[in-house]
Amino acid sequence: MSPHEGQNSSLGGETLHVEFKSDRDRLPDRDLIESLVGMTNAEGGELYLGVENDGTPTGLHVAHGNLGGLPALVANMTRPPLAVKVEALEMGGVQVARIRIPKSRHLVATSDGRVLRRRIREDGQPEDLPVYPGEFLSRQADLGILDYSALPLEAATLGDLDPLERSRLRQLVERYRGDQALLSLEDDALDGALGLVQNVDGRRTPTVTGLLLIGKASSLAALIPTHEAAFQVMEGTDIRVNRIERWPLLRWFEHVEEQFEVRYREEEMDSGLFRVPVPNFDRRAFREAFVNALVHRDYTRLGMVRVLWELDGIRISGPGGFPEGVTQSNLLTIDPTPRNPKLADALKRIGLAERSGRGVDRIFEGLIRFGRMGPDYGGSTSTSVVVKLFGGQADLEFLRVVLGEEKRRGEPLSLDALIILSCLRHERRAGVSELASAIQRTEASSRSILERLVEFGLLEAHGSTRDRSFTLSSRIYREMGQSSAYVRQTGVDVIQHEAMVLKLAKTKGDIKRGDVMELCGLSESKAKALLARLVLQGQLTQQGQKRWTIYQLKKD
Repeated sequence: MSPHEGQNSSLGGETLHVEFKSDRDRLPDRDLIESLVGMTNAEGGELYLGVENDGTPTGLHVAHGNLGGLPALVANMTRPPLAVKVEALEMGGVQVARIRIPKSRHLVATSDGRVLRRRIREDGQPEDLPVYPGEFLSRQADLGILDYSALPLEAATLGDLDPLERSRLRQLVERYRGDQALLSLEDDALDGALGLVQNVDGRRTPTVTGLLLIGKASSLAALIPTHEAAFQVMEGTDIRVNRIERWPLLRWFEHVEEQFEVRYREEEMDSGLFRVPVPNFDRRAFREAFVNALVHRDYTRLGMVRVLWELDGIRISGPGGFPEGVTQSNLLTIDPTPRNPKLADALKRIGLAERSGRGVDRIFEGLIRFGRMGPDYGGSTSTSVVVKLFGGQADLEFLRVVLGEEKRRGEPLSLDALIILSCLRHERRAGVSELASAIQRTEASSRSILERLVEFGLLEAHGSTRDRSFTLSSRIYREMGQSSAYVRQTGVDVIQHEAMVLKLAKTKGDIKRGDVMELCGLSESKAKALLARLVLQGQLTQQGQKRWTIYQLKKD
């Protein structure tokens, strides 16, 4: 393997994805393999052999001079075999090895049975910890290769299911317009249809989903001790409500819904001939966020689903990080990936969760259409998901624009349109990359969405194609009663465009409308208006008609 030249003499510090190993005294094979196993069972990354802990390269031991056999050594000393890529690098005048480790889709152990996983300590430094048998299920659920909620609990019996909770389930199906076919089923058939029980060696056995939904509280505490939920109300630093229970999920759902309704407030806004309710929190957005916490939490981990009502919003959290492949930057576009598919399916059929699996879209929409900030997932970690739903005063001018546009078009605005309008409402002006990031799409697809919004008269584009930026249109600012804000946003562009056109006319001698369209990134009508304005101001003269029209600087 030929070494690569020109590398930095120092690599900085270690991270979750980067590990350094000194090789001056020949690193033992076992230590190397354990580090590789720890990384593949976490997020994967790169291990630099021949580099000190502070990132300084000191070189490979003579025993590692031939790196060609290292991949085979790693494969032989791991179960199942781990495939790595090894590359020789020249750094600081010495040779080191860069070992690329993929993120494994299953747990990997050393050949002597050690299973490790890399993590970041509280002091910010990485370490490798053992993965214990009780954590295997959690890891498999994270990777999407096991549905823990579908597993039968062999220690459970039908006596652990509560008939009152099954009645509650039927009531919720009716109230929330779930799968009405469930209402005609006998209890045994209902339990089977929702996956609440399974046949195990001829015995009907409750599943994790069954116990979570309609189990007795005492049975839940004994058989799924990781399950716990809390509803809390904070006023400043004072706790006004602090309810923590191990109730079945349907009972918890009703309790939290009742607590929400007690604190729910509505104002009314005139919209034409109608009065539109404006809530302090959108019911559907809250419900989806709460149900998501119940569906996506890791039931193999200790912890609780927590609903915390604060002065400026509602914070909902649950144990377990985002499911495999889900990040804060792709929540709106990735295919739904529930950690507990059987539980998710049951709640959808009951009517408590969005049937399309796009509950996150409902959360964003329920906040943004009222002019509030979108949900904030910034407090989430690798071991918990936290979402903040902001309340407070609605932006009534923004809401009027949304309602008016939906009335004109005869259909709701898309979530992409709502997010873009909201972003420009707060940021005033943004480029393609910023708006693409906001709607979590590629720049190519975002451009087509933005151009359609320009065609609809919701946005105006400014500048050339490469450096194109967008603002809300003059009509939108006018409908919000903020025409002066529009002038402040676009006035600079007018001055810049005039100066650019005059400079081009001076350079070329004469220009055409197409030259102005290309130079300023303007539509034909806007280029025509700009040239007409310069002619009216006496700075350009016009010669010819229609397609043969040219413009020149006016001579003194």
